[in-house]
Amino acid sequence: MVFAGVVWHFWIAVPLAAGGILAVVAAVVGYLQKVTYRRYPRD
Repeated sequence: MVFAGVVWHFWIAVPLAAGGILAVVAAVVGYLQKVTYRRYPRD
């Protein structure tokens, strides 16, 4: 019973970590897009 808890805990960490990394990357890219496009608009 304890082993099943450890296995479940390990595998749920993989998508949570990937989602967290993607969320941080998306936030940085979105911020840079908003700031850069407002500061240097395209003609």
